Amino acid sequence: MAESRKNPSPTASASGDPFAPEDEAGALERAARVGVILIGVVAFWYAAILLTGAPEFILPPPDAVLASLIDDAGLLAENALTTISEILLGMLFGITVGCATALTMAASAPVRRWMLPVLVASQAVPVYALAPVLVLWFGFGIWPKVMMATLIIYFPVTAAFFDGLRQADRQWINLARSMGASRRDVLRLIRLPAALPSLASGIRIAAATAPIGAIVGEWIGASAGLAHVMNQSKAQAEEPRMFAALVAIAVIAVCLYFTVDRLLRLAVPWRVETT
Repeated sequence: MAESRKNPSPTASASGDPFAPEDEAGALERAARVGVILIGVVAFWYAAILLTGAPEFILPPPDAVLASLIDDAGLLAENALTTISEILLGMLFGITVGCATALTMAASAPVRRWMLPVLVASQAVPVYALAPVLVLWFGFGIWPKVMMATLIIYFPVTAAFFDGLRQADRQWINLARSMGASRRDVLRLIRLPAALPSLASGIRIAAATAPIGAIVGEWIGASAGLAHVMNQSKAQAEEPRMFAALVAIAVIAVCLYFTVDRLLRLAVPWRVETT
């Protein structure tokens, strides 16, 4: 027992922080895992071309897409900034409005009784069907895409945070009230900390779905962005560039998710996770 206390697990950091940066071996393992996944994707890509005999204008080979990524790096980077801006703004607005809605419903029973049916009914309308309407209202700039991302994010964040606020330990709440705590104190000291893991789950969903809203908005109508590059490339029969833009979208989505996940692990360190 004494030896186990003196010699912590090699996977844990020296500081005892489970979310501290991994050691060199962990970083090498992560890099090797990414490399194996990339090799597997490329091998599957080449195998699909060989087995199906798909011509290049249907499925360009990975080397042609890589060449387009290099040759069109400036164009892709410029439009990637637009797409990233749409995604981040959509996440900012969606999370902010979703958190405000959840807090309002948790604080007021009459508001909850009125808003909850509206929230549920709003999901019956496909968000993607609103994209042409948003383009009609806001034009071909950045804001229709931001609104699309916001609408996709809003409900998951609201539902997750509201559930977390409702699931706070009732014994802690009763104890705080018996000691004279106000509703605001109970919310700030008990319900909010208890709800943060649920909110973190909602934000993870937001990070995974926000790119969808931005890209769908760009597909419907845009003057910039990676989906706009894909539309133009398709019209110009530049299939490698179209796939290069698709690869850029996938990289942005993956990086966004894991960055948000890492930040949430640091922000909510008391959440117990099993592996």
